[in-house]
Amino acid sequence: MPRVPLLLVLVLLLVAGGGGAATKPTAYEALATFDFPPGILPKGVVSYTLDDATGDFTATLNTTSTCAFSIQGSYSLRYQRSLSGRIAADRLTDLKGVSVKILFLWVNIVEVTRHGDELGFSVGIASADFGIDNFLESPQCGCGFDCHDHRDLSLPLPEPILRRRGAF
Repeated sequence: MPRVPLLLVLVLLLVAGGGGAATKPTAYEALATFDFPPGILPKGVVSYTLDDATGDFTATLNTTSTCAFSIQGSYSLRYQRSLSGRIAADRLTDLKGVSVKILFLWVNIVEVTRHGDELGFSVGIASADFGIDNFLESPQCGCGFDCHDHRDLSLPLPEPILRRRGAF
């Protein structure tokens, strides 16, 4: 008869331990709770922090240097390994670590806002709006969305094989 209470205790511990522990959402899932699509971040966010009271956040990419790529050959974007800012519903402010190339200059994207099906990206003195359907998928470092036959440039290059001239 002592087996029944022990079995009951084990079942209760398993249910309480397994059911009570909530897993932390991914950074992409966290964006969705603020009405942002996942594609405003590139693939490869390995960790993030979020202060629920203030909205302050940090995110870390799985790259040792910057994550850069072009979108449709027109915009070049660059993400630092560490990103930070403040997030609220439909609004990212004080953004640090993301820049866009305009002509020959790299300028920081400091704010992203959502208005219906449009996302507005501000560099301070200027802004541009894009349809949200452009951000439903996350781009990949090195190649953006044009990644067929392209390796992930966030990964280290293999060591070169050197040969003396004329040696085969």
